[in-house]
Amino acid sequence: MDTHQLDTRIETLDYLRGFALLGIILVNIISLLSVKLPVPGTTDASYLRFLYLFVEGRFYTIFTFLFGVGFYIFISRANAKGKNGYVMFLRRLLVLFLFGLVHVQFHPGEALTIYAICGLIILPFYKANKLVNLLFGTAMLVVLGLFAEKIFMVVPLMLLGVAAGQYRFFERISLHGKRIVIFTGIMFVLSVAGLVYQYQHVPSVFGNGSGADSLETQRFLQLGITIGPIVSAFYAGLLILLLNLPIVRKVLSPLKSYGRMALTNYVSQTIFILVLGQMLNLVDHLSYIQSLVLCMAISVIQLTFSTIWLRYFRYGPLEWVWRMLTYFEWMPIGKASDSCR
Repeated sequence: MDTHQLDTRIETLDYLRGFALLGIILVNIISLLSVKLPVPGTTDASYLRFLYLFVEGRFYTIFTFLFGVGFYIFISRANAKGKNGYVMFLRRLLVLFLFGLVHVQFHPGEALTIYAICGLIILPFYKANKLVNLLFGTAMLVVLGLFAEKIFMVVPLMLLGVAAGQYRFFERISLHGKRIVIFTGIMFVLSVAGLVYQYQHVPSVFGNGSGADSLETQRFLQLGITIGPIVSAFYAGLLILLLNLPIVRKVLSPLKSYGRMALTNYVSQTIFILVLGQMLNLVDHLSYIQSLVLCMAISVIQLTFSTIWLRYFRYGPLEWVWRMLTYFEWMPIGKASDSCR
Protein backbone atom coordinates (compact mmCIF):
# COMPACT_ATOMS: atom_id res chain seq x y z
CA MET A 1 0.00 0.00 0.00
CA ASP A 2 1.61 3.32 -1.07
CA THR A 3 1.99 6.44 1.07
CA HIS A 4 -0.65 8.40 -0.82
CA GLN A 5 -3.23 5.68 -0.22
CA LEU A 6 -2.26 5.50 3.45
CA ASP A 7 -2.71 9.25 3.89
CA THR A 8 -5.98 9.52 1.99
CA ARG A 9 -8.75 10.73 4.30
CA ILE A 10 -12.04 8.90 4.31
CA GLU A 11 -14.32 11.88 3.73
CA THR A 12 -17.49 10.12 4.87
CA LEU A 13 -16.01 9.91 8.38
CA ASP A 14 -15.43 13.67 8.38
CA TYR A 15 -19.01 14.36 7.35
CA LEU A 16 -20.29 12.08 10.10
CA ARG A 17 -18.05 13.67 12.75
CA GLY A 18 -19.24 17.11 11.76
CA PHE A 19 -22.85 15.98 11.84
CA ALA A 20 -22.37 14.50 15.31
CA LEU A 21 -20.83 17.73 16.61
CA LEU A 22 -23.88 19.71 15.50
CA GLY A 23 -26.04 17.59 17.76
CA ILE A 24 -23.62 17.39 20.69
CA ILE A 25 -23.57 21.15 21.24
CA LEU A 26 -27.37 21.26 21.55
CA VAL A 27 -27.20 18.97 24.56
CA ASN A 28 -24.00 20.25 26.17
CA ILE A 29 -25.20 23.83 26.35
CA ILE A 30 -28.08 22.82 28.65
CA SER A 31 -25.79 21.85 31.53
CA LEU A 32 -23.01 24.34 30.80
CA LEU A 33 -25.35 27.33 31.08
CA SER A 34 -27.87 25.76 33.49
CA VAL A 35 -30.73 26.33 31.04
CA LYS A 36 -33.93 26.70 33.04
CA LEU A 37 -36.77 24.20 32.72
CA PRO A 38 -39.63 25.55 30.62
CA VAL A 39 -43.20 26.26 31.59
CA PRO A 40 -45.51 23.44 30.37
CA GLY A 41 -47.40 24.20 27.16
CA THR A 42 -44.84 26.69 25.84
CA THR A 43 -42.64 26.58 22.74
CA ASP A 44 -39.69 25.94 25.04
CA ALA A 45 -41.44 22.86 26.42
CA SER A 46 -42.03 21.58 22.89
CA TYR A 47 -38.36 22.08 22.01
CA LEU A 48 -37.32 20.29 25.21
CA ARG A 49 -39.38 17.27 24.15
CA PHE A 50 -37.88 17.43 20.65
CA LEU A 51 -34.38 17.64 22.10
CA TYR A 52 -34.78 14.55 24.26
CA LEU A 53 -36.59 12.59 21.58
CA PHE A 54 -34.34 13.30 18.62
CA VAL A 55 -31.01 14.65 19.91
CA GLU A 56 -30.04 13.51 23.42
CA GLY A 57 -28.26 10.15 23.28
CA ARG A 58 -28.26 10.20 19.45
CA PHE A 59 -25.17 12.14 18.42
CA TYR A 60 -22.60 11.21 21.05
CA THR A 61 -23.12 7.58 19.99
CA ILE A 62 -22.11 8.43 16.43
CA PHE A 63 -19.08 10.36 17.71
CA THR A 64 -18.06 7.46 19.97
CA PHE A 65 -18.48 4.87 17.22
CA LEU A 66 -16.30 6.99 14.92
CA PHE A 67 -13.59 7.08 17.59
CA GLY A 68 -13.45 3.28 17.34
CA VAL A 69 -13.19 3.47 13.55
CA GLY A 70 -10.39 6.02 13.83
CA PHE A 71 -8.67 3.85 16.46
CA TYR A 72 -8.40 0.96 14.01
CA ILE A 73 -7.39 3.08 11.03
CA PHE A 74 -4.70 4.92 13.01
CA ILE A 75 -2.96 1.77 14.25
CA SER A 76 -3.24 0.03 10.87
CA ARG A 77 -1.75 2.96 8.96
CA ALA A 78 1.02 3.45 11.53
CA ASN A 79 1.96 -0.23 11.26
CA ALA A 80 1.86 -0.08 7.47
CA LYS A 81 4.35 2.81 7.56
CA GLY A 82 6.77 0.74 9.59
CA LYS A 83 6.00 2.37 12.93
CA ASN A 84 4.82 0.68 16.12
CA GLY A 85 1.10 1.36 15.93
CA TYR A 86 0.45 0.35 19.54
CA VAL A 87 3.07 2.71 20.97
CA MET A 88 1.90 5.53 18.74
CA PHE A 89 -1.69 5.00 19.77
CA LEU A 90 -0.80 4.91 23.46
CA ARG A 91 0.88 8.29 23.04
CA ARG A 92 -2.16 9.52 21.19
CA LEU A 93 -4.41 8.43 24.07
CA LEU A 94 -2.11 10.06 26.63
CA VAL A 95 -2.25 13.41 24.82
CA LEU A 96 -6.01 13.10 24.47
CA PHE A 97 -6.27 12.39 28.20
CA LEU A 98 -4.22 15.50 28.98
CA PHE A 99 -6.47 17.59 26.73
CA GLY A 100 -9.41 16.11 28.60
CA LEU A 101 -7.95 16.92 32.02
CA VAL A 102 -7.89 20.58 31.06
CA HIS A 103 -11.28 20.50 29.36
CA VAL A 104 -13.02 18.76 32.26
CA GLN A 105 -12.15 21.68 34.54
CA PHE A 106 -14.61 23.76 32.55
CA HIS A 107 -16.96 21.07 31.31
CA PRO A 108 -17.63 18.34 33.89
CA GLY A 109 -18.69 15.15 32.16
CA GLU A 110 -16.78 15.89 28.95
CA ALA A 111 -15.84 12.97 26.71
CA LEU A 112 -12.09 13.21 26.05
CA THR A 113 -10.84 11.66 29.28
CA ILE A 114 -13.46 8.90 29.01
CA TYR A 115 -12.44 8.21 25.41
CA ALA A 116 -8.79 7.96 26.39
CA ILE A 117 -9.51 5.49 29.18
CA CYS A 118 -11.88 3.40 27.07
CA GLY A 119 -9.35 3.45 24.25
CA LEU A 120 -7.01 1.52 26.54
CA ILE A 121 -9.76 -0.98 27.30
CA ILE A 122 -10.44 -1.77 23.64
CA LEU A 123 -6.75 -1.87 22.62
CA PRO A 124 -6.54 -5.70 22.98
CA PHE A 125 -9.47 -6.05 20.55
CA TYR A 126 -7.45 -4.62 17.67
CA LYS A 127 -6.23 -8.08 16.66
CA ALA A 128 -9.38 -9.95 17.67
CA ASN A 129 -11.51 -11.60 15.00
CA LYS A 130 -13.71 -9.01 13.29
CA LEU A 131 -16.84 -11.15 13.57
CA VAL A 132 -16.20 -11.64 17.28
CA ASN A 133 -15.80 -7.89 17.74
CA LEU A 134 -19.01 -7.24 15.81
CA LEU A 135 -21.12 -9.77 17.70
CA PHE A 136 -19.60 -9.08 21.12
CA GLY A 137 -19.89 -5.32 20.64
CA THR A 138 -23.53 -5.60 19.56
CA ALA A 139 -24.47 -7.93 22.42
CA MET A 140 -22.70 -5.76 24.98
CA LEU A 141 -24.39 -2.62 23.62
CA VAL A 142 -27.83 -4.20 23.86
CA VAL A 143 -27.29 -5.45 27.41
CA LEU A 144 -25.64 -2.30 28.75
CA GLY A 145 -28.14 -0.12 26.91
CA LEU A 146 -30.86 -1.53 29.15
CA PHE A 147 -29.12 0.12 32.12
CA ALA A 148 -29.50 3.48 30.33
CA GLU A 149 -26.11 4.81 31.44
CA LYS A 150 -24.26 6.50 28.62
CA ILE A 151 -20.84 5.87 30.11
CA PHE A 152 -21.43 2.10 30.03
CA MET A 153 -22.13 2.26 26.30
CA VAL A 154 -18.86 3.88 25.28
CA VAL A 155 -16.80 0.66 25.11
CA PRO A 156 -19.26 -1.36 23.00
CA LEU A 157 -19.78 1.58 20.64
CA MET A 158 -16.02 1.90 20.19
CA LEU A 159 -15.75 -1.85 19.69
CA LEU A 160 -18.33 -1.71 16.90
CA GLY A 161 -16.26 1.07 15.37
CA VAL A 162 -13.21 -1.19 15.49
CA ALA A 163 -15.22 -3.93 13.77
CA ALA A 164 -16.28 -1.46 11.05
CA GLY A 165 -12.63 -0.62 10.56
CA GLN A 166 -11.67 -4.30 10.36
CA TYR A 167 -14.34 -4.87 7.71
CA ARG A 168 -13.01 -1.74 5.93
CA PHE A 169 -16.60 -0.63 5.65
CA PHE A 170 -15.91 3.06 5.10
CA GLU A 171 -13.02 2.41 2.72
CA ARG A 172 -15.32 0.26 0.57
CA ILE A 173 -18.51 2.17 1.21
CA SER A 174 -19.37 2.45 -2.49
CA LEU A 175 -19.66 -1.35 -2.63
CA HIS A 176 -22.28 -1.53 0.12
CA GLY A 177 -25.07 0.58 -1.38
CA LYS A 178 -27.85 -2.01 -1.17
CA ARG A 179 -26.82 -3.18 2.28
CA ILE A 180 -26.81 0.39 3.57
CA VAL A 181 -30.30 0.95 2.15
CA ILE A 182 -31.60 -2.21 3.84
CA PHE A 183 -29.81 -1.40 7.12
CA THR A 184 -31.11 2.17 7.15
CA GLY A 185 -34.64 0.96 6.39
CA ILE A 186 -34.55 -1.49 9.30
CA MET A 187 -33.15 1.16 11.64
CA PHE A 188 -35.89 3.56 10.52
CA VAL A 189 -38.63 1.11 11.44
CA LEU A 190 -37.01 0.32 14.79
CA SER A 191 -36.44 4.04 15.46
CA VAL A 192 -40.07 4.89 14.81
CA ALA A 193 -41.20 2.11 17.12
CA GLY A 194 -38.76 3.17 19.84
CA LEU A 195 -39.59 6.86 19.59
CA VAL A 196 -43.32 6.20 19.67
CA TYR A 197 -42.82 4.13 22.83
CA GLN A 198 -40.61 6.83 24.37
CA TYR A 199 -43.12 9.55 23.44
CA GLN A 200 -45.81 7.67 25.33
CA HIS A 201 -43.73 8.29 28.45
CA VAL A 202 -43.27 12.03 27.96
CA PRO A 203 -43.84 13.58 31.40
CA SER A 204 -46.48 16.26 31.70
CA VAL A 205 -43.99 18.31 33.73
CA PHE A 206 -40.21 17.92 33.50
CA GLY A 207 -38.94 17.76 37.05
CA ASN A 208 -35.53 17.70 38.66
CA GLY A 209 -36.60 17.18 42.24
CA SER A 210 -37.67 14.06 44.11
CA GLY A 211 -41.37 14.01 43.25
CA ALA A 212 -43.40 11.95 40.80
CA ASP A 213 -42.61 14.38 38.01
CA SER A 214 -38.90 13.66 38.50
CA LEU A 215 -39.50 9.89 38.30
CA GLU A 216 -41.47 10.34 35.08
CA THR A 217 -38.69 12.48 33.65
CA GLN A 218 -36.06 9.94 34.63
CA ARG A 219 -37.98 7.13 32.96
CA PHE A 220 -38.43 9.18 29.79
CA LEU A 221 -34.73 10.05 29.60
CA GLN A 222 -33.64 6.46 30.31
CA LEU A 223 -35.77 5.20 27.43
CA GLY A 224 -34.12 7.77 25.21
CA ILE A 225 -30.65 6.56 26.09
CA THR A 226 -31.63 2.91 25.57
CA ILE A 227 -32.96 3.45 22.04
CA GLY A 228 -30.28 6.04 21.24
CA PRO A 229 -27.95 3.74 19.25
CA ILE A 230 -30.84 2.65 17.01
CA VAL A 231 -31.82 6.21 16.15
CA SER A 232 -28.13 7.09 15.73
CA ALA A 233 -27.69 4.22 13.29
CA PHE A 234 -30.62 5.50 11.24
CA TYR A 235 -29.22 9.04 11.21
CA ALA A 236 -25.79 7.80 10.11
CA GLY A 237 -27.21 5.48 7.46
CA LEU A 238 -29.42 8.22 6.03
CA LEU A 239 -26.55 10.70 5.86
CA ILE A 240 -24.30 8.14 4.16
CA LEU A 241 -26.99 7.50 1.54
CA LEU A 242 -27.53 11.22 0.96
CA LEU A 243 -23.79 11.74 0.51
CA ASN A 244 -23.99 9.57 -2.60
CA LEU A 245 -25.60 12.58 -4.26
CA PRO A 246 -22.96 15.07 -5.53
CA ILE A 247 -25.22 18.04 -4.78
CA VAL A 248 -25.54 16.94 -1.15
CA ARG A 249 -21.78 16.51 -0.77
CA LYS A 250 -21.27 19.99 -2.19
CA VAL A 251 -23.91 21.67 -0.04
CA LEU A 252 -22.65 19.91 3.09
CA SER A 253 -18.95 20.45 2.32
CA PRO A 254 -18.55 22.81 5.34
CA LEU A 255 -19.62 19.86 7.47
CA LYS A 256 -16.64 17.90 6.16
CA SER A 257 -14.25 20.66 7.26
CA TYR A 258 -16.06 20.87 10.58
CA GLY A 259 -15.52 17.14 11.11
CA ARG A 260 -11.85 17.25 10.08
CA MET A 261 -11.30 19.65 12.97
CA ALA A 262 -13.47 17.66 15.39
CA LEU A 263 -11.18 18.00 18.41
CA THR A 264 -10.69 21.74 17.93
CA ASN A 265 -14.39 22.31 17.40
CA TYR A 266 -15.48 20.09 20.29
CA VAL A 267 -13.28 22.00 22.75
CA SER A 268 -14.04 25.41 21.24
CA GLN A 269 -17.78 24.71 21.59
CA THR A 270 -17.24 24.76 25.33
CA ILE A 271 -15.13 27.93 25.10
CA PHE A 272 -17.76 29.74 23.04
CA ILE A 273 -20.59 28.70 25.35
CA LEU A 274 -18.83 29.63 28.58
CA VAL A 275 -17.41 32.92 27.32
CA LEU A 276 -20.70 34.08 25.85
CA GLY A 277 -22.50 32.84 28.95
CA GLN A 278 -20.36 35.04 31.17
CA MET A 279 -20.27 38.05 28.85
CA LEU A 280 -24.03 38.11 28.29
CA ASN A 281 -25.01 36.87 31.76
CA LEU A 282 -26.78 33.84 30.31
CA VAL A 283 -26.09 31.32 33.09
CA ASP A 284 -29.40 30.24 34.61
CA HIS A 285 -31.16 32.92 32.54
CA LEU A 286 -31.35 31.19 29.16
CA SER A 287 -34.49 29.50 27.83
CA TYR A 288 -34.43 26.34 25.73
CA ILE A 289 -35.27 28.13 22.48
CA GLN A 290 -32.64 30.75 23.21
CA SER A 291 -30.10 27.97 23.74
CA LEU A 292 -30.97 26.63 20.28
CA VAL A 293 -30.43 30.06 18.69
CA LEU A 294 -27.09 30.44 20.47
CA CYS A 295 -25.98 26.98 19.34
CA MET A 296 -26.92 27.78 15.75
CA ALA A 297 -24.87 30.98 15.88
CA ILE A 298 -21.84 29.18 17.33
CA SER A 299 -22.12 26.38 14.77
CA VAL A 300 -22.26 28.84 11.86
CA ILE A 301 -19.12 30.56 13.17
CA GLN A 302 -17.31 27.23 13.59
CA LEU A 303 -18.40 25.89 10.20
CA THR A 304 -17.19 29.06 8.50
CA PHE A 305 -13.93 29.15 10.45
CA SER A 306 -13.20 25.46 9.76
CA THR A 307 -13.79 25.87 6.03
CA ILE A 308 -11.52 28.93 5.78
CA TRP A 309 -8.83 27.50 8.08
CA LEU A 310 -8.45 24.27 6.09
CA ARG A 311 -7.94 26.21 2.87
CA TYR A 312 -4.58 27.34 4.23
CA PHE A 313 -3.67 24.73 6.82
CA ARG A 314 -3.38 20.95 6.81
CA TYR A 315 -4.76 20.38 10.31
CA GLY A 316 -6.92 22.11 12.88
CA PRO A 317 -4.97 23.86 15.69
CA LEU A 318 -5.53 21.19 18.34
CA GLU A 319 -5.22 18.38 15.77
CA TRP A 320 -1.80 19.76 14.86
CA VAL A 321 -0.61 19.77 18.48
CA TRP A 322 -2.12 16.31 19.01
CA ARG A 323 -0.32 14.96 15.95
CA MET A 324 3.08 16.40 16.87
CA LEU A 325 2.93 15.13 20.46
CA THR A 326 1.87 11.72 19.16
CA TYR A 327 4.72 11.43 16.65
CA PHE A 328 7.28 13.38 18.72
CA GLU A 329 8.32 15.43 15.71
CA TRP A 330 7.73 18.87 14.24
CA MET A 331 5.14 18.89 11.47
CA PRO A 332 4.50 21.82 9.13
CA ILE A 333 0.93 22.99 9.40
CA GLY A 334 0.68 25.30 6.40
CA LYS A 335 -0.34 23.90 3.02
CA ALA A 336 2.16 26.16 1.32
CA SER A 337 4.92 24.13 2.97
CA ASP A 338 3.81 21.03 1.05
CA SER A 339 4.79 22.51 -2.29
CA CYS A 340 8.22 23.43 -0.96
CA ARG A 341 9.08 19.97 0.30
